[in-house]
Amino acid sequence: MFARWISPGSVRFTVWLWLLTVSVTLGFASELKVRVRLADGQITDELLEADSERDSITVEFKQGDGTLITFVADFKQDVKIFRALILGELERGQSQYQALCFITRLNHNEIIPSESMARLRQKNPQAIRTAEEKRNTEMLSMNVAVNLTRTWQLSAHIHNMCSVAREAVYTRMEASMFEPQAVEVPGLQSCGTVKDLWQPCSCSYNLRLEWYPCLLKYCRNRDVSGKGSPYKCGIKSCSKGYQFTYYVPHKQLCLWEEET
Repeated sequence: MFARWISPGSVRFTVWLWLLTVSVTLGFASELKVRVRLADGQITDELLEADSERDSITVEFKQGDGTLITFVADFKQDVKIFRALILGELERGQSQYQALCFITRLNHNEIIPSESMARLRQKNPQAIRTAEEKRNTEMLSMNVAVNLTRTWQLSAHIHNMCSVAREAVYTRMEASMFEPQAVEVPGLQSCGTVKDLWQPCSCSYNLRLEWYPCLLKYCRNRDVSGKGSPYKCGIKSCSKGYQFTYYVPHKQLCLWEEET
């Protein structure tokens, strides 16, 4: 499947992008805004939203290069969704934005439950957060293209999150609603080694969730007899990177590999 480029626009495009973000985030029970230090040292405002009724969490922030990253954890279906809206290089013939969407399995204890996220508050909103634990980068070969017309069977969040990406929606799961798209093409080169911009290649896209609540902390109350009972007394924050590898029909859709 081919990565989709969004056509350039002016005011209407800005309004469209704003509506896209609202369509994903509107209606959540609670939200938390935190200031986070990125790997390159820049500070970004991160929005965390929890919907205990739909049992989901959304994390959204803008990277230093202007890319808008949105992550959704769907606890009901054990699915996590990543969306990247990447700024195009206009001087190289690209459009304003490129949209990518990746869907994979949500693992147990990967992030705190939605009801716990909904209760989070911060004492100092101006504090700059850095993660307590830096987790290893997860390498994911996305060898299946998703048929968006049938994604409701997997997660109700996928259509709103990924409809903008259309043919650039990838997963590694095996399910009947997916249409297979091979990535392991014999002799397929990495886009970083390909010279011809119109040659097919294997693209890798990297992103990092720089700060998110990954575990609950428990403390213990002790009574006069010395016995204690545990209670929730905070969260542990983590940082985790992801590398997605997938097929593109031409290198023009993977120019960032020239910079790695």
